Amino acid sequence: MMIPVHINGEPHLVEDGWRLEALLADLGLAGARIAVELNEEVVPASRHATIALAAGDRIEIVHAIGGG
Repeated sequence: MMIPVHINGEPHLVEDGWRLEALLADLGLAGARIAVELNEEVVPASRHATIALAAGDRIEIVHAIGGG
């Protein structure tokens, strides 16, 4: 079964029961230098494997860019 979520403001369907880690892997972002926000709360990388996605979740993904 697929559930609706929003990723960076765009609607997407993901597998019911997916963890945040699985979504990031599916998007090709596993191991990438990113920051993730779920429903307006920052999710540390150490919790990506434990957070289950739910219908209506709003996920924001920001790429970290070095510079000075």
